[in-house]
Amino acid sequence: MLKKLSFDNPLYVLAPLAGFTDLPFRSVVKKFGADLTVSEMLSSNALAHGSEKTLHMLEKSPNEDPYSVQIAASEVDMAKRAVEVLNEHDGIDILDLNCGCPVPKVVGHGSGSSLLLNLPLMGDIIKTIKETSNKSMTSVKIRLGFEEKNHIDIAKMVEDSGADFLAVHGRTRAGKFKSAVDYDAIAEIKNAVNIPVIANGDIDSYEKAQWVLEHTGADGIMIGRGAVGAPWIFHQLKTGEAHIDFALKHEIIMEHLDKMVSFYGAHGIPMFRKHAHTYSKGYRGASKLRDEVNHISDIKDFRRVIDDFFRNGEFA
Repeated sequence: MLKKLSFDNPLYVLAPLAGFTDLPFRSVVKKFGADLTVSEMLSSNALAHGSEKTLHMLEKSPNEDPYSVQIAASEVDMAKRAVEVLNEHDGIDILDLNCGCPVPKVVGHGSGSSLLLNLPLMGDIIKTIKETSNKSMTSVKIRLGFEEKNHIDIAKMVEDSGADFLAVHGRTRAGKFKSAVDYDAIAEIKNAVNIPVIANGDIDSYEKAQWVLEHTGADGIMIGRGAVGAPWIFHQLKTGEAHIDFALKHEIIMEHLDKMVSFYGAHGIPMFRKHAHTYSKGYRGASKLRDEVNHISDIKDFRRVIDDFFRNGEFA
């Protein structure tokens, strides 16, 4: 049964983030409060050509309901072929087109934020996804422009092409991830279109999330980097409780580690090291822990060290 999103209350969405928002991480944030999780960005070319690695990235956790798959595309025909492949996979509720990724490799292929330079092509790809897909919704992730802002034109093209909702990262492509996020521009988009708008960009605390929702009037917020090392931000938003106690943080961290090992096997240990580094930031003894986990490969030893550290952790 395909599931449609409700926008009656603010929607809390985990942004796709390459190398971080894999199945284990998504399942944890979903359990602790996220309304919607999105796959890491998948190449439409790779999907169309049946790449095993890409198809493996489609796998979702049973609790990811509803679930969105994000694709990158630069050609109408390739987007259509990718959607036809995705139509064969159950459990996907939303197809999302990435029109915001600023990474040179992606832009160089004509996808991601490169589409902001050719709005008619972007519109044709959105229409093709909408017409070909057997999923319940189509969404689009955008930026405010490529070099200069033309955010209203972009948002209206997204709406006119049939998207059910859009997510807006409040920077241009030129702004990458460093320039100030223009929340006023997100508010302008919200006022200019009739489809739901999700605000994204530098939302790194419960308080900031509340402010962004109020300031932009958006129908929800999308959090990416702000959830890495602090996935409990979704629990805060869902419960309305700003304070997170050590016991809950400890539970979330251990669940994340266990999911990594369950999904990746022994390889989950080296993959979790970067998460151990971010989780321990601000804790007393964090540098010692980071050094220690970098030299442990045994699953039981690794788990014991992480468990002891966060069970007894104190902020520096």
